[in-house]
Amino acid sequence: MAYRSIIDYVTANWGMDYTTYTGYPFGAGVENLPYLISLRIWECIGGAIAWLLDLLFPGAVTIDGYDIDVSAWLIDPYTCVIFALVIFMIVIFAVAFIAVLISLWEERKVLGRAMDRRGTMIGMWGFVQCVADGLKTFMKDNVHSTRIDKMTYWWTAALVIGTSVLIDCMVPLSGRWFVVNYDAGLIIIMGLYALAPFFILVSGWAQNNKYSLIGGIRAAEMMISYEVPMLIIIVTAALLAGSLNIGDIVAAQQDVWFVIPMCVGFVTFLICSTAEAERAPFDLAEAESELVEGWQTEYGGMKWGLIMLADYMRGAVSCGMIVILFFGGWQLPFIDLMQVCKDLGPNFFWVPIPEVVFLLKAWFAFFLMIMIRCGVARVRTDSILNLGWKVFMPLSVVNLLIVLALKVGGIY
Repeated sequence: MAYRSIIDYVTANWGMDYTTYTGYPFGAGVENLPYLISLRIWECIGGAIAWLLDLLFPGAVTIDGYDIDVSAWLIDPYTCVIFALVIFMIVIFAVAFIAVLISLWEERKVLGRAMDRRGTMIGMWGFVQCVADGLKTFMKDNVHSTRIDKMTYWWTAALVIGTSVLIDCMVPLSGRWFVVNYDAGLIIIMGLYALAPFFILVSGWAQNNKYSLIGGIRAAEMMISYEVPMLIIIVTAALLAGSLNIGDIVAAQQDVWFVIPMCVGFVTFLICSTAEAERAPFDLAEAESELVEGWQTEYGGMKWGLIMLADYMRGAVSCGMIVILFFGGWQLPFIDLMQVCKDLGPNFFWVPIPEVVFLLKAWFAFFLMIMIRCGVARVRTDSILNLGWKVFMPLSVVNLLIVLALKVGGIY
């Protein structure tokens, strides 16, 4: 190898424009911030490994008559692209996971103040309590009833957790922080979101426990009744923006956020998304005073902890959808933050200004959900269904009619 120091290995490809490279997975010229961060991470890790291998085993290794230079292969641009994809998904999940932990910390602190106490105080501003609770669930015994349908019991829990993580990672934080830039992005997210009621219903049945089955039935009927108004509002926002692409919907709110013309839809969507995430006061599916733990009764230890994490991830998705549909996404009024980052120069490309703005808006939306929990008592099962079909369904239609009037009138 011609390189003599570890710096040469680590910085071997730093002058290369990966957005125009043939192996770049997001299209020529499209900037994807988490992927480019992942490339830099692998260039550092792979370059260090390549330097160490070349130091210990200089030159190419001959295997079956072929000369194989592992060090050169590790820093090859195509190899960097392959390993960067793996790190890319880790980075996306890590950011989504940390954002959910901050949401959990936010709820504990706000609920504490609402109850005239300080909330969790373990660690830095009480944040370490969230990490401690997660570690506690992982150390508990993995026990379950002998009467369960094992395959359905395990698969439904895995699917509930897996789909929740998937849709949370699919919500873009900015025009440069995304997994896939899909034209029907909102429909895909809501389609995956709508799978949860079926998994929960089957999971309640698989536990062979009448309380779990009742909780599963409650969850399914409640979530289905609130998904229809949410879908109508999503289609209404797409009609107002003229596209189902998330980036186009955010761009359409550059001057005026959709919360102004769709104020009725905002209130409806906020309450429906709270119910969809099984949050109080719409938590009858897991009402401790009636069903012990609802459809989660037979899930304990790590399984219970992951299911609770999935619940908060679905809540995070709801908050992300609220930000995208009503609060202008990652933009501020009359300020194109993506253009601001470009105008500041290449040194500021890595500064996550739009992403932080999106997350702050999402945490504000979650704060509204917390205040609903603080101020409203638990709703009965029949009242929940009546609200969904007789109140929020008509309100979503009214919101659609308002938007149609604005479109016909030429205001939008």
